[in-house]
Amino acid sequence: METIRLIGRSSRLSLLQIDIAKQLIEQHFPEIKVTVIARSSKGDALQEIPLHTVEGSDFFTKDIFDALQSGEADIAVHSLKDMSSAHFFGTNLFAVIDREDTRDVVIFNNNIEKKIKNGEPIVIGTCSPRREAMATVFLKKALPQLNNNINITTTPIRGNVETRLKKLDSGAYDATILATAGLNRLLKSESNAVIEGVTVKQLLANKKLMLLPLIECVPAPCQGAIVAEANPANKKASAILNAINNPQLFADCYAERIEAIKYGTGCIQKFGVTTLTTQHGLSFYASGTDAEGTQFTHWAPAPELTLLPQQVFSSTDVMKKFFSYEWETAADLATNAPVIFVSNYKAITNSSAHLLQHKGATQQLLNSELKAGNQKIIFAAGTRTWYELAKQGFWVSGCGDGLGFEFLLPSLAMPLLQIISNDICIITNTAAARRWQQKGYTAISNYELKTNNDTTIIENIKKAPAIFWSSYAQFECYGSYANTAAIHLCAGGETASLLKTSGVEPIIFPTIKSFELWRNSFTRLHNVV
Repeated sequence: METIRLIGRSSRLSLLQIDIAKQLIEQHFPEIKVTVIARSSKGDALQEIPLHTVEGSDFFTKDIFDALQSGEADIAVHSLKDMSSAHFFGTNLFAVIDREDTRDVVIFNNNIEKKIKNGEPIVIGTCSPRREAMATVFLKKALPQLNNNINITTTPIRGNVETRLKKLDSGAYDATILATAGLNRLLKSESNAVIEGVTVKQLLANKKLMLLPLIECVPAPCQGAIVAEANPANKKASAILNAINNPQLFADCYAERIEAIKYGTGCIQKFGVTTLTTQHGLSFYASGTDAEGTQFTHWAPAPELTLLPQQVFSSTDVMKKFFSYEWETAADLATNAPVIFVSNYKAITNSSAHLLQHKGATQQLLNSELKAGNQKIIFAAGTRTWYELAKQGFWVSGCGDGLGFEFLLPSLAMPLLQIISNDICIITNTAAARRWQQKGYTAISNYELKTNNDTTIIENIKKAPAIFWSSYAQFECYGSYANTAAIHLCAGGETASLLKTSGVEPIIFPTIKSFELWRNSFTRLHNVV
């Protein structure tokens, strides 16, 4: 029987990734015997070296490359995030064979809210300049605002996933930041990783989790992707890579790396690049600080527009004038759902706060927040709603990044959270709640939007060559005033879906923030010229 030799790092997570490659090869080539070589890398051995000084420099992969080149193995399997762009764009052949959720997650010890309330420093273990730069800024606004001054410090942490969780559990840190991808793969494995007799699942059981948003805390390029590599001179291995490669994943990762090298290469990077795939298309998003120390944000591809920003009437400029709110008796509202998705922070008032505090009957989900205490798990539509809920003292576990409720669902269902749509209740306005109910989701409302019939808005819509709608409710109440030749623009998510259903084919920006970036960038460029 013909044999193919796979090589990779000897950590539990790396072995799981090698096994994914092994299974794919066996599916495509059942006549081939696959053997595995596990090898400790220099990165595994030199635990005293801070990761930020070597990140992106093949610190964890060079020993594996060398074994491949020497002919000791046929195919190497890596986390693509660990591989330098110089190597990825080099002479070897590559196949991207799998990709997990791309987000980062902050894992906190359960006493975190008490420490915030007492004004104690919050120590986060991380070796990533990108995570340190983005997450610490975000968390100061996103954690429950139980004290006027949330003091966050970072300190280096080394070791594999299991080791870092064990260090967190010992109290050496208050939190650590990990990629959800690695945690999901460990949790999927039947023999779940064990350190000193404790499994990863057990180490997570008494923790509080916070999924970091993709927009404010952008993942590293190719985060969550597994890459297989071969020397092109090895024809057998080359044929296997061609068979097991996922063309879409490869294209996404290749594009992320191409985008990333525009902003700098090397060890210390404070930016992220990721792919956002929604029902309305695919976008690449990059943000952070480049190698020259300049802050940047970039979306690609940009919608093809011949419009000037001044030709667009944007609802974002007059959000408060579209509607008034007619509140219903919130005290009578109740839901047994263990998870709440808040579409707008205004839905949570003093009289409706109980919806986020009392827990109903629930499945035995992994996330311990469903098993203890009175507060339900809360997710927000976007960071604006997240921040406002945090000001009220609520713990928010994640958000939809303004990309829509359904965009978030796959991440909620991953092994780390195990939340399915039946666990969730959406809190929104009356009309939106009815639409979600018609789609089969649980939704409740405690307020109705009442159209103000603002004459200034109506006149601006009548004469506008183009209109940007930030919600479908705006279009529903004011769209009839638009000129039949007007171009309609909107953000992705449910707004775009409903506009299409109503017969409008809008020009779609990924998010409201990306539309604002287009407006502001064009205006700045025009002013400079």
